[in-house]
Amino acid sequence: ILYSFFTKFCIQNSFIKKATQGFQRAKIAKKFHNTAVSLNFVPKIQNYIMEHRKLTRYLISLVMILMMVGLAEWTNEKEILFPEMTALIIGLLIIDKRVWNVKRWQIILLMTLGAVAGICIVRYSPLPYVVNLCAAFVFAGASLLISRATLIPLISACVLPVLLHTESIVYPIAVFSMSVSVVLVQIILEKCGIRKRMPKPVDRKPGKEDIIRWLILFCFVGALAELAVGMDYPYLILPPLMVTFVEMVNSKAGFRNRPTQVFLFLTTAATLGTVLQIVGHHHLHLPESIVALTIAAILFLIFEWTGKYFAPAGALAFIPMLLPKENLGWLPLEASIGAALFITIAMVVFQKCYKWNRAQLIFCATPTLLREYMNRKKRKKQIE
Repeated sequence: ILYSFFTKFCIQNSFIKKATQGFQRAKIAKKFHNTAVSLNFVPKIQNYIMEHRKLTRYLISLVMILMMVGLAEWTNEKEILFPEMTALIIGLLIIDKRVWNVKRWQIILLMTLGAVAGICIVRYSPLPYVVNLCAAFVFAGASLLISRATLIPLISACVLPVLLHTESIVYPIAVFSMSVSVVLVQIILEKCGIRKRMPKPVDRKPGKEDIIRWLILFCFVGALAELAVGMDYPYLILPPLMVTFVEMVNSKAGFRNRPTQVFLFLTTAATLGTVLQIVGHHHLHLPESIVALTIAAILFLIFEWTGKYFAPAGALAFIPMLLPKENLGWLPLEASIGAALFITIAMVVFQKCYKWNRAQLIFCATPTLLREYMNRKKRKKQIE
Protein backbone atom coordinates (compact mmCIF):
# COMPACT_ATOMS: atom_id res chain seq x y z
CA ILE A 1 0.00 0.00 0.00
CA LEU A 2 2.83 2.42 0.90
CA TYR A 3 4.66 1.56 -2.35
CA SER A 4 1.58 2.24 -4.53
CA PHE A 5 0.91 5.52 -2.70
CA PHE A 6 4.52 6.67 -3.15
CA THR A 7 4.52 5.79 -6.85
CA LYS A 8 1.28 7.71 -7.43
CA PHE A 9 2.69 10.72 -5.58
CA CYS A 10 5.87 10.68 -7.71
CA ILE A 11 3.93 10.59 -10.93
CA GLN A 12 1.61 13.44 -9.94
CA ASN A 13 4.40 15.69 -8.70
CA SER A 14 5.90 17.52 -11.72
CA PHE A 15 9.38 17.95 -10.26
CA ILE A 16 9.70 14.31 -9.31
CA LYS A 17 8.11 13.36 -12.63
CA LYS A 18 10.86 15.20 -14.52
CA ALA A 19 13.50 13.57 -12.36
CA THR A 20 11.95 10.18 -13.03
CA GLN A 21 11.92 10.82 -16.80
CA GLY A 22 15.53 11.98 -16.67
CA PHE A 23 16.45 8.84 -14.80
CA GLN A 24 14.67 6.74 -17.42
CA ARG A 25 16.48 8.57 -20.24
CA ALA A 26 19.78 7.99 -18.47
CA LYS A 27 18.97 4.28 -18.25
CA ILE A 28 18.16 4.21 -21.99
CA ALA A 29 21.39 6.05 -22.83
CA LYS A 30 23.39 3.69 -20.67
CA LYS A 31 21.70 0.72 -22.32
CA PHE A 32 22.50 2.17 -25.79
CA HIS A 33 26.12 2.76 -24.76
CA ASN A 34 26.43 -0.81 -23.50
CA THR A 35 24.92 -2.06 -26.77
CA ALA A 36 27.38 0.04 -28.82
CA VAL A 37 30.30 -1.23 -26.79
CA SER A 38 29.06 -4.81 -27.09
CA LEU A 39 28.83 -4.39 -30.88
CA ASN A 40 32.34 -2.84 -31.00
CA PHE A 41 31.28 0.21 -33.05
CA VAL A 42 34.21 2.39 -31.99
CA PRO A 43 36.89 -0.25 -32.56
CA LYS A 44 35.35 -1.06 -35.94
CA ILE A 45 35.53 2.60 -37.01
CA GLN A 46 39.11 2.84 -35.80
CA ASN A 47 40.05 -0.35 -37.62
CA TYR A 48 38.42 0.90 -40.84
CA ILE A 49 40.36 4.17 -40.68
CA MET A 50 43.65 2.36 -40.02
CA GLU A 51 43.01 -0.12 -42.86
CA HIS A 52 42.16 2.70 -45.28
CA ARG A 53 44.76 5.25 -44.29
CA LYS A 54 45.38 6.52 -47.80
CA LEU A 55 41.64 6.89 -48.47
CA THR A 56 41.31 8.83 -45.21
CA ARG A 57 44.11 11.17 -46.26
CA TYR A 58 42.45 11.69 -49.63
CA LEU A 59 39.09 12.52 -48.02
CA ILE A 60 40.68 14.97 -45.57
CA SER A 61 42.53 16.61 -48.45
CA LEU A 62 39.32 17.01 -50.44
CA VAL A 63 37.61 18.59 -47.43
CA MET A 64 40.46 21.09 -47.00
CA ILE A 65 40.39 22.05 -50.69
CA LEU A 66 36.60 22.38 -50.56
CA MET A 67 36.85 24.66 -47.51
CA MET A 68 39.46 26.87 -49.20
CA VAL A 69 37.51 27.32 -52.44
CA GLY A 70 34.18 27.59 -50.63
CA LEU A 71 35.49 30.36 -48.38
CA ALA A 72 36.91 32.23 -51.39
CA GLU A 73 33.58 31.91 -53.18
CA TRP A 74 31.52 32.92 -50.13
CA THR A 75 33.61 36.02 -49.36
CA ASN A 76 34.17 36.84 -53.05
CA GLU A 77 37.90 37.11 -52.36
CA LYS A 78 39.89 35.38 -55.11
CA GLU A 79 43.09 35.90 -53.12
CA ILE A 80 42.01 33.18 -50.68
CA LEU A 81 42.20 30.64 -53.51
CA PHE A 82 45.86 29.64 -53.37
CA PRO A 83 46.68 26.95 -55.97
CA GLU A 84 49.93 25.94 -54.26
CA MET A 85 47.81 24.87 -51.29
CA THR A 86 46.97 21.78 -53.33
CA ALA A 87 50.67 21.09 -53.84
CA LEU A 88 51.28 21.42 -50.09
CA ILE A 89 48.39 19.05 -49.38
CA ILE A 90 49.78 16.48 -51.82
CA GLY A 91 53.31 16.74 -50.44
CA LEU A 92 52.49 16.97 -46.72
CA LEU A 93 49.35 14.85 -46.37
CA ILE A 94 48.85 12.41 -49.24
CA ILE A 95 52.40 11.31 -50.04
CA ASP A 96 53.49 9.11 -47.13
CA LYS A 97 57.15 10.16 -47.14
CA ARG A 98 59.23 13.32 -46.86
CA VAL A 99 58.97 15.39 -50.04
CA TRP A 100 60.77 18.59 -49.03
CA ASN A 101 63.69 18.93 -46.65
CA VAL A 102 62.12 21.59 -44.41
CA LYS A 103 60.98 21.99 -40.81
CA ARG A 104 57.33 22.57 -40.02
CA TRP A 105 57.80 26.08 -38.67
CA GLN A 106 59.82 26.92 -41.77
CA ILE A 107 56.89 25.96 -43.99
CA ILE A 108 54.68 28.56 -42.29
CA LEU A 109 57.39 31.23 -42.13
CA LEU A 110 58.74 30.83 -45.67
CA MET A 111 55.36 30.65 -47.39
CA THR A 112 54.13 33.73 -45.50
CA LEU A 113 57.29 35.72 -46.21
CA GLY A 114 57.08 34.77 -49.87
CA ALA A 115 53.48 35.97 -50.08
CA VAL A 116 54.32 39.25 -48.31
CA ALA A 117 57.34 39.80 -50.58
CA GLY A 118 55.21 39.26 -53.68
CA ILE A 119 52.60 41.76 -52.51
CA CYS A 120 55.29 44.34 -51.65
CA ILE A 121 56.90 43.98 -55.09
CA VAL A 122 53.55 44.63 -56.80
CA ARG A 123 52.72 47.59 -54.55
CA TYR A 124 56.01 49.43 -54.31
CA SER A 125 58.31 48.36 -57.15
CA PRO A 126 58.52 50.89 -60.03
CA LEU A 127 60.50 48.42 -62.14
CA PRO A 128 59.15 46.76 -65.31
CA TYR A 129 56.91 43.70 -65.11
CA VAL A 130 59.60 41.20 -66.19
CA VAL A 131 62.09 42.60 -63.68
CA ASN A 132 59.50 42.25 -60.90
CA LEU A 133 58.95 38.61 -61.85
CA CYS A 134 62.69 37.98 -61.72
CA ALA A 135 62.93 39.80 -58.38
CA ALA A 136 60.25 37.54 -56.90
CA PHE A 137 62.10 34.48 -58.17
CA VAL A 138 65.40 35.77 -56.72
CA PHE A 139 63.78 36.40 -53.32
CA ALA A 140 62.39 32.85 -53.24
CA GLY A 141 65.72 31.32 -54.25
CA ALA A 142 67.68 33.39 -51.71
CA SER A 143 65.22 32.44 -48.97
CA LEU A 144 65.66 28.74 -49.75
CA LEU A 145 69.45 29.05 -49.75
CA ILE A 146 69.54 30.96 -46.46
CA SER A 147 67.06 28.68 -44.71
CA ARG A 148 68.74 25.54 -46.13
CA ALA A 149 65.30 24.25 -47.09
CA THR A 150 63.97 22.69 -50.29
CA LEU A 151 60.41 24.01 -50.09
CA ILE A 152 60.23 24.79 -53.81
CA PRO A 153 56.49 25.79 -53.71
CA LEU A 154 57.76 28.99 -52.06
CA ILE A 155 58.53 30.17 -55.60
CA SER A 156 54.86 30.01 -56.50
CA ALA A 157 53.82 31.86 -53.33
CA CYS A 158 56.18 34.69 -54.24
CA VAL A 159 55.75 34.86 -58.04
CA LEU A 160 51.96 34.34 -58.26
CA PRO A 161 50.90 37.77 -56.90
CA VAL A 162 53.40 39.48 -59.23
CA LEU A 163 52.12 37.51 -62.23
CA LEU A 164 48.48 38.33 -61.44
CA HIS A 165 49.10 41.88 -60.10
CA THR A 166 47.64 40.99 -56.69
CA GLU A 167 47.87 43.79 -54.11
CA SER A 168 45.36 42.71 -51.47
CA ILE A 169 46.61 41.99 -47.94
CA VAL A 170 44.14 39.11 -47.92
CA TYR A 171 46.60 37.02 -49.96
CA PRO A 172 49.42 36.71 -47.35
CA ILE A 173 46.86 36.22 -44.58
CA ALA A 174 45.27 33.37 -46.55
CA VAL A 175 48.68 31.80 -47.29
CA PHE A 176 49.61 31.97 -43.60
CA SER A 177 46.29 30.47 -42.47
CA MET A 178 46.37 27.64 -45.01
CA SER A 179 50.00 26.80 -44.25
CA VAL A 180 49.20 26.58 -40.54
CA SER A 181 46.15 24.40 -41.23
CA VAL A 182 48.10 21.95 -43.43
CA VAL A 183 50.90 21.64 -40.85
CA LEU A 184 48.40 21.09 -38.01
CA VAL A 185 46.51 18.43 -39.97
CA GLN A 186 49.80 16.68 -40.76
CA ILE A 187 50.68 16.58 -37.03
CA ILE A 188 47.24 15.19 -36.18
CA LEU A 189 47.44 12.51 -38.87
CA GLU A 190 50.87 11.43 -37.66
CA LYS A 191 49.72 11.22 -34.04
CA CYS A 192 46.68 9.18 -35.08
CA GLY A 193 48.86 6.81 -37.10
CA ILE A 194 47.14 7.68 -40.39
CA ARG A 195 50.40 9.03 -41.79
CA LYS A 196 53.95 7.94 -41.09
CA ARG A 197 56.06 10.16 -38.88
CA MET A 198 58.59 12.07 -40.89
CA PRO A 199 62.28 11.92 -39.95
CA LYS A 200 64.04 15.13 -38.97
CA PRO A 201 65.21 17.19 -41.94
CA VAL A 202 68.88 17.13 -42.81
CA ASP A 203 70.65 20.40 -42.11
CA ARG A 204 72.88 20.79 -45.17
CA LYS A 205 74.84 23.98 -45.69
CA PRO A 206 74.56 25.26 -49.28
CA GLY A 207 77.83 25.22 -51.16
CA LYS A 208 79.28 27.17 -54.04
CA GLU A 209 77.73 24.76 -56.54
CA ASP A 210 74.24 25.45 -55.18
CA ILE A 211 74.68 29.20 -55.55
CA ILE A 212 75.97 28.84 -59.12
CA ARG A 213 73.07 26.51 -59.96
CA TRP A 214 70.53 29.06 -58.68
CA LEU A 215 72.21 31.81 -60.69
CA ILE A 216 71.90 29.72 -63.85
CA LEU A 217 68.27 28.97 -63.01
CA PHE A 218 67.64 32.69 -62.61
CA CYS A 219 69.14 33.39 -66.04
CA PHE A 220 66.91 30.85 -67.77
CA VAL A 221 63.78 31.96 -65.89
CA GLY A 222 64.52 35.59 -66.77
CA ALA A 223 65.02 34.72 -70.44
CA LEU A 224 61.78 32.73 -70.64
CA ALA A 225 59.90 35.46 -68.75
CA GLU A 226 61.13 38.07 -71.25
CA LEU A 227 60.08 35.77 -74.11
CA ALA A 228 56.62 35.11 -72.65
CA VAL A 229 55.85 38.74 -71.80
CA GLY A 230 57.29 40.03 -75.07
CA MET A 231 55.14 37.62 -77.11
CA ASP A 232 52.12 38.22 -74.83
CA TYR A 233 51.95 34.55 -73.83
CA PRO A 234 52.00 34.85 -70.02
CA TYR A 235 50.84 31.26 -69.45
CA LEU A 236 54.25 30.02 -70.61
CA ILE A 237 55.71 30.98 -67.23
CA LEU A 238 53.00 29.98 -64.77
CA PRO A 239 54.45 29.52 -61.25
CA PRO A 240 53.87 25.72 -61.12
CA LEU A 241 56.00 25.42 -64.27
CA MET A 242 58.81 27.35 -62.55
CA VAL A 243 58.44 25.04 -59.56
CA THR A 244 58.70 22.03 -61.87
CA PHE A 245 61.83 23.47 -63.47
CA VAL A 246 63.57 23.99 -60.11
CA GLU A 247 62.39 20.62 -58.80
CA MET A 248 63.84 18.78 -61.80
CA VAL A 249 67.16 20.57 -61.36
CA ASN A 250 67.58 20.50 -57.57
CA SER A 251 65.56 17.50 -56.43
CA LYS A 252 66.95 13.97 -56.21
CA ALA A 253 63.50 12.39 -56.59
CA GLY A 254 62.81 9.78 -59.23
CA PHE A 255 60.55 11.97 -61.36
CA ARG A 256 63.54 14.00 -62.59
CA ASN A 257 64.42 10.91 -64.66
CA ARG A 258 60.88 10.66 -66.05
CA PRO A 259 60.50 13.84 -68.16
CA THR A 260 57.75 12.44 -70.37
CA GLN A 261 55.61 11.48 -67.42
CA VAL A 262 56.14 14.90 -65.80
CA PHE A 263 55.11 16.59 -69.06
CA LEU A 264 51.98 14.43 -69.31
CA PHE A 265 51.07 15.19 -65.70
CA LEU A 266 51.34 18.94 -66.27
CA THR A 267 49.48 18.87 -69.61
CA THR A 268 46.68 16.76 -68.13
CA ALA A 269 46.36 19.00 -65.08
CA ALA A 270 46.23 22.20 -67.16
CA THR A 271 43.65 20.71 -69.53
CA LEU A 272 41.55 19.28 -66.71
CA GLY A 273 41.41 22.53 -64.76
CA THR A 274 40.70 24.66 -67.83
CA VAL A 275 37.95 22.44 -69.26
CA LEU A 276 36.12 22.07 -65.95
CA GLN A 277 36.38 25.79 -65.22
CA ILE A 278 35.07 26.81 -68.65
CA VAL A 279 32.35 24.16 -68.93
CA GLY A 280 31.40 23.75 -65.31
CA HIS A 281 31.61 27.29 -63.98
CA HIS A 282 31.29 29.65 -66.95
CA HIS A 283 28.75 27.67 -69.03
CA LEU A 284 26.85 25.49 -66.56
CA HIS A 285 27.21 28.09 -63.76
CA LEU A 286 28.14 25.49 -61.18
CA PRO A 287 29.65 26.75 -57.91
CA GLU A 288 33.43 26.95 -57.99
CA SER A 289 33.57 24.74 -54.90
CA ILE A 290 31.93 21.91 -56.88
CA VAL A 291 34.29 22.50 -59.79
CA ALA A 292 37.32 22.47 -57.47
CA LEU A 293 36.12 19.29 -55.76
CA THR A 294 35.72 17.60 -59.14
CA ILE A 295 39.19 18.72 -60.30
CA ALA A 296 40.83 17.45 -57.10
CA ALA A 297 38.95 14.13 -57.15
CA ILE A 298 39.87 13.40 -60.79
CA LEU A 299 43.47 14.42 -60.16
CA PHE A 300 43.72 12.09 -57.16
CA LEU A 301 42.26 9.26 -59.25
CA ILE A 302 44.94 9.88 -61.88
CA PHE A 303 47.61 9.70 -59.18
CA GLU A 304 46.21 6.38 -57.96
CA TRP A 305 45.88 5.01 -61.49
CA THR A 306 49.46 5.85 -62.41
CA GLY A 307 50.87 5.07 -58.97
CA LYS A 308 52.89 8.32 -59.11
CA TYR A 309 52.42 11.72 -57.50
CA PHE A 310 53.52 15.14 -58.70
CA ALA A 311 52.64 18.12 -56.49
CA PRO A 312 53.10 20.95 -59.08
CA ALA A 313 50.41 19.31 -61.23
CA GLY A 314 47.93 19.85 -58.41
CA ALA A 315 48.74 23.56 -58.27
CA LEU A 316 48.58 23.93 -62.06
CA ALA A 317 45.09 22.38 -62.18
CA PHE A 318 43.71 25.16 -59.96
CA ILE A 319 45.38 28.08 -61.76
CA PRO A 320 42.44 28.49 -64.25
CA MET A 321 40.14 29.34 -61.35
CA LEU A 322 42.12 32.56 -60.79
CA LEU A 323 42.22 33.72 -64.39
CA PRO A 324 39.63 35.70 -66.40
CA LYS A 325 37.46 33.94 -68.93
CA GLU A 326 39.09 35.73 -71.86
CA ASN A 327 41.89 33.70 -73.49
CA LEU A 328 41.49 30.98 -70.84
CA GLY A 329 41.08 28.38 -73.59
CA TRP A 330 44.69 28.93 -74.63
CA LEU A 331 46.06 27.98 -71.22
CA PRO A 332 46.53 24.21 -71.85
CA LEU A 333 48.48 24.84 -75.06
CA GLU A 334 50.65 27.61 -73.62
CA ALA A 335 51.24 25.68 -70.38
CA SER A 336 52.25 22.61 -72.40
CA ILE A 337 54.74 24.64 -74.45
CA GLY A 338 56.12 26.22 -71.28
CA ALA A 339 56.42 22.81 -69.59
CA ALA A 340 58.23 21.42 -72.63
CA LEU A 341 60.69 24.35 -72.60
CA PHE A 342 61.42 24.11 -68.86
CA ILE A 343 61.77 20.31 -68.92
CA THR A 344 64.02 20.38 -72.00
CA ILE A 345 66.33 22.96 -70.41
CA ALA A 346 66.48 20.95 -67.19
CA MET A 347 67.30 17.73 -69.03
CA VAL A 348 69.84 19.14 -71.49
CA VAL A 349 71.63 21.86 -69.53
CA PHE A 350 71.59 20.48 -65.99
CA GLN A 351 71.22 16.69 -66.32
CA LYS A 352 73.15 16.53 -69.62
CA CYS A 353 70.93 13.83 -71.05
CA TYR A 354 72.84 13.99 -74.35
CA LYS A 355 75.58 11.99 -72.62
CA TRP A 356 73.23 9.15 -71.68
CA ASN A 357 73.24 5.85 -73.53
CA ARG A 358 70.38 4.79 -75.76
CA ALA A 359 68.76 2.43 -73.23
CA GLN A 360 68.63 5.14 -70.57
CA LEU A 361 67.13 7.64 -73.01
CA ILE A 362 64.42 5.18 -74.04
CA PHE A 363 63.69 4.36 -70.41
CA CYS A 364 63.28 8.06 -69.49
CA ALA A 365 61.21 8.90 -72.56
CA THR A 366 58.73 6.06 -72.02
CA PRO A 367 55.84 6.77 -69.62
CA THR A 368 55.59 4.47 -66.63
CA LEU A 369 52.21 3.00 -67.59
CA LEU A 370 53.37 2.19 -71.12
CA ARG A 371 56.58 0.64 -69.78
CA GLU A 372 54.65 -1.52 -67.32
CA TYR A 373 52.26 -2.60 -70.08
CA MET A 374 55.16 -3.64 -72.30
CA ASN A 375 56.79 -5.53 -69.42
CA ARG A 376 53.54 -7.43 -68.78
CA LYS A 377 53.33 -8.44 -72.43
CA LYS A 378 56.92 -9.68 -72.33
CA ARG A 379 56.23 -11.75 -69.22
CA LYS A 380 53.15 -13.28 -70.83
CA LYS A 381 55.13 -14.27 -73.90
CA GLN A 382 57.81 -15.82 -71.73
CA ILE A 383 55.21 -17.84 -69.80
CA GLU A 384 53.61 -19.04 -73.06
